[in-house]
Amino acid sequence: MVSEIMKNTHMLDKWDQRFMDLAKFVATWSKDPSTQVGAVVANTHTKRVVSMGFNGFPTGVDDLQDRLDNREIKYEMIVHAETNALLFAGPAAEGCTLYVSPLAPCARCGVVIIQAGIKRVVAPFPDKKKEPWKTQSVISEQMFKEAGIVLDYVEI
Repeated sequence: MVSEIMKNTHMLDKWDQRFMDLAKFVATWSKDPSTQVGAVVANTHTKRVVSMGFNGFPTGVDDLQDRLDNREIKYEMIVHAETNALLFAGPAAEGCTLYVSPLAPCARCGVVIIQAGIKRVVAPFPDKKKEPWKTQSVISEQMFKEAGIVLDYVEI
C-alpha cells in the first residue's frame, strides 16, 4: 500500500507550490499553541482557491486559553483545518485538490475528504516513527487508495 502511494511523490509545480504556501500561511491563523494546521481547497483547472481553513474551535465557541492548553479538552472541541475548509467549500469541493500543511490528514479528516468528493490530496510526509501519526497515516492512505483519491506526499 505505502509503495503505491510513494509513487505519487513528486516535486511541486508552480501552482501546487503556491497553494501549499497558502496552506502554510493559513495555518498561522490558528490559535492552537501547539499545532497550527492550514488547508486550501483549490480547483487546479481554473487555478482558483475554493476555500481555506485552519484548526480551531467551532464558530461562536470561545478560544479560552485553558481549553487550548488542555489537550484532552482541546481534542474534543477542535475542528481540523481540512474539515473547516471542506465545510466552507460545500459542494464546490467536488473534484478539487486539497492542500494541507504542515501535517498529513488524519483518518477522521480522511473520511470527510472522501465524502466531500476531493480527487487529490497534497500533504507533507507524515512522521511514521511516532504515534498517532503512524497509525493515522496508514488508515488515511488505505481509505484514499480504496476511494481512488490521489495522495501526493511532498517535502516542505
